[in-house]
Amino acid sequence: MNIAFEDTIAAISTPIGVGGIGIVRMSGNKSQDILKRMFKTKSGKQLDYFENRRFYYGHIVDGNGQIIDEVLVVVMKAPHSYTKEDIVEIHCHGGIVPLRQILKLAIEYGARMAEPGEFTKRAFLNGRIDLAQAEGIMELIYSKTESQARASIWQMEGALSEKIRSIRGKLLDTMAHIEVIIDYPEEGIEEEPVEAYLYRLNDVLKEIDRLLSTAEHGKIIRQGIKVVIVGKPNVGKSSLLNALLRENRAIVTDIPGTTRDVIEESLSINGLLVRILDTAGIRETTDVIEELGVERSRKSIEDADLVLWVLDASRPFDDEDRRIMAEIADKKVIAVLNKTDKPIVLNLKDIELNAPIIHTSMVLNRGIEDIERSIYDIVMEGKVWADDGVLVTNLRHQEALIRAKEHVIEALHALENGIPLDLVSIDIRSACDALGTITGETVTEDLIDKIFSEFCIGK
Repeated sequence: MNIAFEDTIAAISTPIGVGGIGIVRMSGNKSQDILKRMFKTKSGKQLDYFENRRFYYGHIVDGNGQIIDEVLVVVMKAPHSYTKEDIVEIHCHGGIVPLRQILKLAIEYGARMAEPGEFTKRAFLNGRIDLAQAEGIMELIYSKTESQARASIWQMEGALSEKIRSIRGKLLDTMAHIEVIIDYPEEGIEEEPVEAYLYRLNDVLKEIDRLLSTAEHGKIIRQGIKVVIVGKPNVGKSSLLNALLRENRAIVTDIPGTTRDVIEESLSINGLLVRILDTAGIRETTDVIEELGVERSRKSIEDADLVLWVLDASRPFDDEDRRIMAEIADKKVIAVLNKTDKPIVLNLKDIELNAPIIHTSMVLNRGIEDIERSIYDIVMEGKVWADDGVLVTNLRHQEALIRAKEHVIEALHALENGIPLDLVSIDIRSACDALGTITGETVTEDLIDKIFSEFCIGK
């Protein structure tokens, strides 16, 4: 599929702000002509021809011959470019003024401002990449951890698309065989036994289930997890947050109740995105503001994937600890026994949760790596990266796979109950269509627009 777009688009493709280099990008059949009008070599010569993928050094000048910036420019000619159209990149200094002046000049000379994600949208519509690969590009741009980036790259390189096409191809072959039998009986193609169709569809079902089994892992990789630090006042919750972040993010004092609100930060543990929340100490209080903080702490516990329950090892287990233990009893918990640099008074038998107990001392910076290791092990539960790199991280893909699975199951039930093959083929086609929404073969224009609207401008 190749679509000839009449208009040429332009955008700033690097973050706006102060930087060493900024890039203005154009794509479309007028991009070279626009560049010819804007660019002059260092000697002042205006070029009539640009070699493919060669950098040229010179200046961008306006219509009055005024120099806007000293630049490097490169032309990537169709069809061997990101969009399969002629692409021009102007590498200038990274200040906001030269970037905007160059973009404004490009628009004056015939380009229009690109919409969010329009460069990648053109790459998709021109058949260079499929929809899943395009989404992989977007996820790579927004990735915050090594694991997110790795999953995005595999998707961008087509690992998921290849698997989807393989599964969809098996369904299309089965459907084609059925439809030939139904539509062209005179051809004398022999109808296969029901067992043969059942075998094929069960094989497809196993492959879909295998992909869906990676979705939970994929969700963790993409969205990360929410970890909440809880405990009664002055047990070292804020000190623990600071230690995990390796910076002094939260105020630490000896005064109980210093933390009045929930503080949220993010960190990466072995490539796992962890959103960690330091909460107000949970206790009975008459202080209205502190009570609001306690209520927010309880709400954070409800939403948490994992709770770090901090206890003061130098103090006996008391009723406040018991109330907290009751509130977190149905959550995944790591018990953090803090202040172990002092004589340990707390009786470990009082901790009645099935939770690992980690001895720490924030003063001595001891036990932090043990906590990180425990967080990772509990959340991942032994999950490992798929050997083929295929991981379902996108909720839209997961929902499409679920729809496909439901239609395959309906087809299997129909075959088992002796339903005519023409009706069976309807469910098989519906499964194909569901899978096609992942790679873009059967996607609607509205969905395409929605997906690319979430991209940044310039990509």
